[in-house]
Amino acid sequence: MAEDKTNAMRLLEQSGVSYTAHGYPHGKEAVDGVGVAALLGVEPARVFKTLVTRGERGGFFVFVVPVNAELDLKKAARAAGEKSVEMIHVAELNKVTGYVRGGCSPLGMKRAYPTCFDETALLWDAILVSAGRIGAQVEVDAEALAALCGGTFADLTRA
Repeated sequence: MAEDKTNAMRLLEQSGVSYTAHGYPHGKEAVDGVGVAALLGVEPARVFKTLVTRGERGGFFVFVVPVNAELDLKKAARAAGEKSVEMIHVAELNKVTGYVRGGCSPLGMKRAYPTCFDETALLWDAILVSAGRIGAQVEVDAEALAALCGGTFADLTRA
């Protein structure tokens, strides 16, 4: 995979953040996150999905949560300092981020948006997130990744 780097991988390298690239087989459609974890042989709680929301004032916010958990929109709004947030429609994802569903990375979006990671990311030596393309993941230290994204940590998932 070294010869086929994504923008997210390049950003990690340029910043001196070490990572391990992982690939998994896929068709034209994205594999769900739990399926990605199974294909890679890792616990689903270590694999994180990147979700993009719109706040009530119109700004975009990025949340990174375990693939086996659901984003709690009230907790997300609180973390974003908004009254409410809603998921953006999948049809907007590429326009807003430059990524497609199933290949959205918290790194390398068209613009930098406020980003928050679920606090459970801190429980692991490293987490896996999309490398910015379906079929590619990067395993990286959560604190280093959050620092690179200008991200914070909060309780974001439903109990």
